[in-house]
Amino acid sequence: MKNIKIKNISLAVAMLGLSLTANSCTDDLRQEPITEITAASLYKDFGNYKNLVAKLYGGLAVGGQSGGDGNGDIADIDGGFSNYMRLLYIMNVITTDEAVIGWNDGTLPEFHKMTWTPANEFNNAMYYRLYTEIAFCNEFIKNTTDEMLGQNGISGANLDEAKAMRAEARFLRAQAYYHLLDMYGNVPMVDETTFGTLPKQINRSALFTFVESELKLAESDLKAPRSNEYGRADKAAAWSLLARLYLNAKVYNNTERYSDVIENCNKVIAAGYSINPSYEKLFLADNHISNPENIFSVVYDGQYTQTNGGTTFLVHASIGGSMVPAAFGVNGGWGGIRTTKAFVQKFQANDLRGRFHTAGQTLEINDLANFNDGYAFIKYKNIKSNGQAGIHDNWVETDLPVYRLADVYLMYAEAVLRGGGGNSGTALGYVNALRTRANASTVSSIDLNFILDERSRELSWEMTRRSDLIRFGKFTTSAYLWPWKGNVKDGVAVADYRNIFPIPNNDLVVNYNLVQNPGY
Repeated sequence: MKNIKIKNISLAVAMLGLSLTANSCTDDLRQEPITEITAASLYKDFGNYKNLVAKLYGGLAVGGQSGGDGNGDIADIDGGFSNYMRLLYIMNVITTDEAVIGWNDGTLPEFHKMTWTPANEFNNAMYYRLYTEIAFCNEFIKNTTDEMLGQNGISGANLDEAKAMRAEARFLRAQAYYHLLDMYGNVPMVDETTFGTLPKQINRSALFTFVESELKLAESDLKAPRSNEYGRADKAAAWSLLARLYLNAKVYNNTERYSDVIENCNKVIAAGYSINPSYEKLFLADNHISNPENIFSVVYDGQYTQTNGGTTFLVHASIGGSMVPAAFGVNGGWGGIRTTKAFVQKFQANDLRGRFHTAGQTLEINDLANFNDGYAFIKYKNIKSNGQAGIHDNWVETDLPVYRLADVYLMYAEAVLRGGGGNSGTALGYVNALRTRANASTVSSIDLNFILDERSRELSWEMTRRSDLIRFGKFTTSAYLWPWKGNVKDGVAVADYRNIFPIPNNDLVVNYNLVQNPGY
């Protein structure tokens, strides 16, 4: 079996019969290609299962099937540009007050200006990346049903492990559908049973229900919190994503599910996680060691996960001007990402979360393409907590947190303020625990506007900002403006249809079941 690419000219066809590429793994989901082999024989040997699961996680970490994003999964775009985490950042951070990017690659400038169209190649790559991940997960789920496991003679402890792995695949598929729900709304639905017909479009409300049910189903077989191999999902990851799903339920299906937010946050909090005493160490090259806060992370190591996406992108692209790359553990800066004054002004002077490089930089952004316009923001580094650089000075080994306890604390606090129950004193305590860790002054009371700003301070560049602003009615509206929103220097409102992104034109052409999102 040859390595499979999802061609972005024929997603509808590719989803109908994808065979999973086999990969072996060494040490915490690091991938290396193995020989050609058929799916039928692959699943008869339980020794292959961990390698197959590694491919599912690898879909989050890397953009291709060989080192440095070679042999990319997505056609017609560089593997580094089409990396899952890099695209999530572009579409959920660059579109907000937290970051601008100076490069003129293709349609990339459209994101901060909020002028994207259905022809935007990065929007389209995100869409196809999500369906690529879904296709890989579908293949694993299809081959690990109870019936298939029985036919293949998987039994005893191996059977229990296989079911847990199937739950991981189900979680990863639900996570990809969550991102489709959040970013695209009404999308094609494909699962392990979809064969022989063009995928039908599912509306946003129904997709919400599907993601919810899949996460609950996965939860039952996922391993207990903090008991799985590092970098793999467990019950706490499912609870964290359920909390995030419920927090945005009013946006997705016009229901309020804040009590469910609190219920799932409480499950995570009771599972034994704790706040890392050092905010900076959450984003260093050894953040996988003795880190009690991270619930689920995308794993990088600089050797087996060599990609121009992920944290390699986040470190290199944020270095430029007079910044010294060696101080970040890398061999050079790409001079791309800075932040806006609206974001800078959210921080007290002593808040350790607000670290900016200002030498040679201006607070005002007059030219989006000039790296020196806008402060540089310092968050991720390829440096270990002992000051030693990562093992490679180009490929960053810092893991990327997807869900961590601080986010759970803030979701709990917001849900309490929105009437979901819980305890207001507990909510205030969680917020002040984060502020104390950051050396920011504690507060005696909180309200929703404070929580929105605190989420930006605490979770900056962690791909939550766009959905947060939408939930608060401030992403497209004039209620909150930032530099170059709407392609105007001081910011203007844009049409509300930009709260979701367009379905790629290519998919509309090949699948008559699809209707474009309004406004596009």
